[in-house]
Amino acid sequence: MPFRIENRCITFDFEILKLNTLDIFERIAKNRGPLGQHSKESHGYFTFPKLEGELGAHMTFRGKEVLVWSLNNYIGLANHPEIRKADAEAAAQWGMAYPMGARMMSGQTKYHEQLESELASFMQKEDAFLLNFGYQGCMSAIEALVGRHDVIVYDSECHACMVDGVRLHHGKRFVFQHNDMESFEKQLKHAKTVTDKTGGGILVLTEGVFGMAGDQGKLKEIVSYKKEYGFRLFVDDAHGFGSIGTNGRGAADAQGVQKDIDVYFGTFAKAMATVGAFVASEEHIIEYLRYNMRSQTFAKALPMPIVIGAIKRLEMLRSMPELQERLWHIAGALQNGLKDAGFDIGHTNSVVTPVFLKGSLGEATNVTLELRETYNIFCSIVVYPVVPKDVIMLRLIPTVVHTVEDVNYTIDCFKKVREKLEAGAYKAEKIASWA
Repeated sequence: MPFRIENRCITFDFEILKLNTLDIFERIAKNRGPLGQHSKESHGYFTFPKLEGELGAHMTFRGKEVLVWSLNNYIGLANHPEIRKADAEAAAQWGMAYPMGARMMSGQTKYHEQLESELASFMQKEDAFLLNFGYQGCMSAIEALVGRHDVIVYDSECHACMVDGVRLHHGKRFVFQHNDMESFEKQLKHAKTVTDKTGGGILVLTEGVFGMAGDQGKLKEIVSYKKEYGFRLFVDDAHGFGSIGTNGRGAADAQGVQKDIDVYFGTFAKAMATVGAFVASEEHIIEYLRYNMRSQTFAKALPMPIVIGAIKRLEMLRSMPELQERLWHIAGALQNGLKDAGFDIGHTNSVVTPVFLKGSLGEATNVTLELRETYNIFCSIVVYPVVPKDVIMLRLIPTVVHTVEDVNYTIDCFKKVREKLEAGAYKAEKIASWA
């Protein structure tokens, strides 16, 4: 209702404004997010599909056998008989509860310490800290390393866990164009201008192997700027650990700059085929992280079967170079075969193998349907906003358990699908119906 405020000069009439508070759930109902906007049409097939049966190159999808190129089981440890035996024995002896509590309070064991010691030795670093999860651990490590006066400089294609770590940072951050050293130095100069005023430091973030397109981070080139700009280098090598470098030591080892990586992050979720992660660095940095990474300080320790299993996996990684040799034999056959057939596989120099095609979202889903339903090939499909609009990326992960016959069959099928795509057979205005 109207009301009045009067003084000797002016009389004002005001209407009381009723503020409409938006309900959070109402907002969510209207905007499901960039990935969730197609969830009703895609869930259960294009997203959240169910692969069943023994982990391997051939599994079951919707009741029929498919050739799977979507599992990060690089060196075939997921169902290796020695690994299955070690996991089973550890589970029988310890159960999944032991140890109870966070490591700082009641969750510390000699096996956790043993794994950390062996990881540090393998990675040629002074010390290592075992983490519960890769995503959580990477994000938390970045947040712990920088203060508000520090500046982060990071590659534009860094994984989401690194980007979320950057978002937790209260100071400045600058992003450089992917693997572009001119852009990198430009952002370093911006960072240096800031730290000259704040008295802070610079932390550079990049990846050893970028998991989508498979290209390695330009670690050797980045390291060459350290002397001039005085930054510290954090490398997430989730896809490099176990698949490249000496005995799988990773991308920095492969590029000859292992000693120049200040903080090395690796995960068990790829080549190790389990859960968990680690960070390796100088002893005093690891000691600092042990006491300042909130995601670890306030979280239950990794269960004993996972720790014992990781010790066994690391032993096999170090002692069985033939696994990595076999991996590269399959990866080489796949990548060379695709290139010989005229496919664009980008700039990959790892085993991660992208195949780039031209097409809309509707065409992408029809291509996927054709591959899965007609040819029984299951691979990951990547579309905008991860890749530019009108680009379809089929992402293939070769592993030790694939065969050359699997490779040849896949390339033959891809040729047929490409021919139909270019002829316009898959044109569609919306996501294909799969139900």
